[in-house]
Amino acid sequence: MSRILTALIYTTIILTSCNSQTKKEMENHTYTNDLINETSPYLLQHAHNPVNWKAWNKETLYLAKKEDKLIIISVGYAACHWCHVMEHESFENDSVAKVMNEHFISIKIDREERPDIDQVYMDAIQMMNGSSGWPLNCIALPDGRPIFGGTYFTKDQWINVLNQLSDLYQNDPEKAIQFAENVANGLKERALITVNTNEAVFTKNDIDIAVDAWEDRMDKKLGGAKQERNKFPLPNNFQFLLRYGFQDQNEKILDYTNTTLTQMAYGGIYDQIGGGFARYSTDKKWHVPHFEKMLYDNGQLVSLYADAYLATKNDLYKETVFETLEFIERELMNDEGAFYSSLDADSNTPEGELEEGAFYVWIKDELKEILRSDYDLFADYYNVNSYGHWEKENYVLIRDSSDKKFAKMHDLSIDDLKKKVKTWKKVLLKERAKKERPRLDDKILTSWNGLMLKGYVDAYRVFDNSHYLDIAIKNAYFITSKQLRGDGGLNHNYKNGISNINAHLEDYAAVIDAFIALYEVTLDEQWLYTAKQLTDYAFDHFFDDTSKLFFFTSDEDESLITRNIELNDNVIPASNSMMARNLAKLSHYYSNAYYLKTSKQMLNNVKESIVNYPAGYSNWLQLMSDFSSNYYEVAISGSEAMSKLKEINKTYIPNKLIAGSTKESRLSLMQDRFNEDETFIYICVDGACQLPVKEVEKALNQMNKYF
Repeated sequence: MSRILTALIYTTIILTSCNSQTKKEMENHTYTNDLINETSPYLLQHAHNPVNWKAWNKETLYLAKKEDKLIIISVGYAACHWCHVMEHESFENDSVAKVMNEHFISIKIDREERPDIDQVYMDAIQMMNGSSGWPLNCIALPDGRPIFGGTYFTKDQWINVLNQLSDLYQNDPEKAIQFAENVANGLKERALITVNTNEAVFTKNDIDIAVDAWEDRMDKKLGGAKQERNKFPLPNNFQFLLRYGFQDQNEKILDYTNTTLTQMAYGGIYDQIGGGFARYSTDKKWHVPHFEKMLYDNGQLVSLYADAYLATKNDLYKETVFETLEFIERELMNDEGAFYSSLDADSNTPEGELEEGAFYVWIKDELKEILRSDYDLFADYYNVNSYGHWEKENYVLIRDSSDKKFAKMHDLSIDDLKKKVKTWKKVLLKERAKKERPRLDDKILTSWNGLMLKGYVDAYRVFDNSHYLDIAIKNAYFITSKQLRGDGGLNHNYKNGISNINAHLEDYAAVIDAFIALYEVTLDEQWLYTAKQLTDYAFDHFFDDTSKLFFFTSDEDESLITRNIELNDNVIPASNSMMARNLAKLSHYYSNAYYLKTSKQMLNNVKESIVNYPAGYSNWLQLMSDFSSNYYEVAISGSEAMSKLKEINKTYIPNKLIAGSTKESRLSLMQDRFNEDETFIYICVDGACQLPVKEVEKALNQMNKYF
């Protein structure tokens, strides 16, 4: 590797986040490449680049070996701003395309369709550079082993990299091969899991130590992590911290969690007019987001804010859930009850220029014209001032006080203020609809639909709104009718009526979790049974007997340069942490000792890592909390089971599972408990039950004694 090339690794601009384009928008172009045959909006965006892009498939990989050419593996996604920038600067440029077409086989990948491929090359670039992001651009040998990579490159940087690597491979291929072997060996070493052979014992003290270590990284004033920019919501972090603060009666952690949730809901990261959250903020006060809206964020945040409302009865959290679900149904749901993937960060200005956030920002003059006499009050409420100013004349709406405080300052009643806010949102939403909308990534991903399905289930559980349950059931039937195959496995992707791409562990984990949750609010055992079937399928095709963890990819998938095991909780919980929690729950329902043993071993394998980096293992910490204190099996049997279940669900109890039936059931937790004349509630811990009771209050007291 030349010194110049090595230097480029460290000078590459590491930026994250693309753009989508429909076939209608892509007529009468000079160039057309193989991506025109794909369905991904992100891949279709590049179908008329002068670069001879190809999709990742056997034929493309065979061609690289046949022609003995290096491979360019370029990964992005439809809502990614900087992917779009690099496309415009480099991939639409004829001189860049000439170099790429002459010396390389160029492969474009939608990371959301193929997270397995993305994960491998992301790990490679992180190992080489210390960090990574999207767009991801990796150069590999014809057999797929990487030799160089980075994220965003300027046009000149990119041409320089390509020329140097092409010269290296043509003139000194042994050096390139040696470097590739070093990278491949490094990836294999990173993938090795040390099995913890110590007894799987988990205590509250383990959790306390982890939280104590975490506290130093908490921004107690503005919420989130201590950093100057790029704050991510990370819902699984705050699900755990909400639970920990509540159960431990730790006011510091509860205050921090509520500060974070409040500041996010007040911030520009939350769409104050149309509801729903953007992917992350680019500043420490949650003000200016990267404006793309992702399904996976919003599904998890609905669950988080619903539980936070249950624990606090804070109306802000309730409004956030309701408005976010209105956004989902208005903009990310189709007629089949399935959910689309994302909305782009970019849209066109009135002048026809593509700009990030153009759809969401406001200028003073237009607000004055729309709101007239209400402008001054609105401007104060949403900080159309120096606090809410972004750039140029643009303002991103942001709140900085509660309705109660604001109403008092302006001598208004709470009811009058809420009416005004509701009117402002309605008027501005209608006005905003006149702008050109951000482009939609309309592919449907099974894992993300599982997360959104869980969001609807949790919203129904907390708010008892039957509409949310109707949406949840419709989506669950979509998954079982369209994405569940005859062999018992799932597909990952759905587009234009076609279900394809063998599912990854994340798909199974998210759907199993959602189906268990759907059973817990409906008591319909078909969802629990399907969850168990999917779990057994995952054992057959994903489980690693050596590490006692699950691979991200199925044994039926084509081999990549390494087969990863995902452990770190990130913006989405690790697929293994979700599976470990699923196994623990299913072990109760089916009295399955193997499920329980596996779940504990999985957690034991990451126990040391949890203490060292708790924020990256927060979903694992949820499981540790289940194992280190009383975890309640709540079994309700009898004709009034549903009404008693709804009453129980009015209380925040994170350390429980629900089983129930209005008739005889063969489920392990329900056997021999049905009584035609009475409805009984059984509160049990590890199979040891207290006396059954008829009143919900008594059942809650039986749990509260140990809460």
